[in-house]
Amino acid sequence: MKTLVAAVAPLALTLLVAGGCASGSEARRVITAPGAPAAIGPYSHAVEADDTLWVSGQVGIDPATGQMVPGGIEAETRQALKNLEAVLKAAGYSARDVVQAQVFLADMNDFAAMNAIYAEVFKSEPPARATVQVARLPKDARIEIACTAVRR
Repeated sequence: MKTLVAAVAPLALTLLVAGGCASGSEARRVITAPGAPAAIGPYSHAVEADDTLWVSGQVGIDPATGQMVPGGIEAETRQALKNLEAVLKAAGYSARDVVQAQVFLADMNDFAAMNAIYAEVFKSEPPARATVQVARLPKDARIEIACTAVRR
């Protein structure tokens, strides 16, 4: 029996790895959202693998102008969330599908204002979330929001 297991185990592992690689590469889809600002670096708006979508961080850039929206943390939070929703929509998801979010703030004193705007989008059964203060964000944004969504 020990010899049979030793002989079959490498074959089983090879099939498992080969099957996993083929499945993973066929199920991976890069998302580019026309309603979101162009990426400002070498990254995709989002990547979907199977039924999970990983959305890159979005800041308060107006996609029409390519500039940060004026008006402080409230305006930037609203725009970052609009940009996230545009990416989710382009991939066939919605805010209801978001299971986890990461919020990066340039100043933790903006937490209450951000939280009030965030609650407008995630009204009931909000996703799990982490919020941290960071030293600096791209384009000197005050906020960046990334998320993970799962298709229902």
